[in-house]
Amino acid sequence: MAERPRVWVSQPLFADIVGRLGEHFEVSATETVVQHAPDAVAAALREADGALVTLNDAIGAAQVAGAGRLRAIANVGVGYNNLDLPALSAAGILATNTPDVLTETTADFGFALMMATARRITEAERWLREGHWRQWSFESLLGGDIHGATLGILGMGRIGRGIARRASGFGMRVLYHNRSRLPEAVEREHAAQYVGFEALFERADHLVLVLPYAPEHHHLVDAVALARLRPHATLTNIARGGLIDEDALADALGAGRLAAAGLDVFEGEPAINPRLLALRNVVLTPHIASGSLATRRAMVALAVDNLIAALGYGPDAGRPPSPLNADALTHARKRGA
Repeated sequence: MAERPRVWVSQPLFADIVGRLGEHFEVSATETVVQHAPDAVAAALREADGALVTLNDAIGAAQVAGAGRLRAIANVGVGYNNLDLPALSAAGILATNTPDVLTETTADFGFALMMATARRITEAERWLREGHWRQWSFESLLGGDIHGATLGILGMGRIGRGIARRASGFGMRVLYHNRSRLPEAVEREHAAQYVGFEALFERADHLVLVLPYAPEHHHLVDAVALARLRPHATLTNIARGGLIDEDALADALGAGRLAAAGLDVFEGEPAINPRLLALRNVVLTPHIASGSLATRRAMVALAVDNLIAALGYGPDAGRPPSPLNADALTHARKRGA
């Protein structure tokens, strides 16, 4: 009997879903949550034909240099800045992600985080728990309205459009900025107006970041951009932490140049900038925008489907549902020539 392909699962996921891999592969699964060191990832990949990984697992040229058997990596997440796609493509390794299945859940959370930020929900809870209610005054814990306000969306992809749809129920005016303008019909459908980057910051009452991270976007929201926001404005980030200069954000929040921020992502996560932890006008959540039970299960199921298909098995053999770097197949053919 021919040896079955080997698959590495980097983190504990839903066992009943990941168990489907055992129908086709020899599976080595990590049983506890681990922050794998780079050399540990390299060692795990060295004898693997495929891998199921999460955003916690950074994989680049160094990690795949000795992985002569590796053909596919299935990322559990729509974002993939943990993967060096050019390096994977050059090595003939196909990468996949899990888009679409988390769109509505993440949009729900983004809108909820924006509302919690504007209405000072977590600050109010802390104030109550600390026993300050007897010191209440008519001007205590006043926040900003959502209804009738101007929502700015930076990054009008699937999730950005989902947030725009939710804004319509609150009578919000929606402005957006994107790498490219949406078709007029899509703008009408979402009652959204395209504006320039600077105008988005200058006109938004509540600004939500939903754009993908790329090196050219590092600290896109810097001190200059933050200075364009009005003092009553809020900033919500459900995209990637590296988009914001967190020290500049702490400066703006501490000085009262920005009312509040809601952050689900951080540049050095799981470490958090201590200046943000010290501020009361920041709502902090641990990267859970896609964190509903149904959605997380759907993400793992899609990642498993991707890996099975990428390694040539199942009903979609050779055609994984969501490839990121189809050019890897060309490199793989050249490598095998």
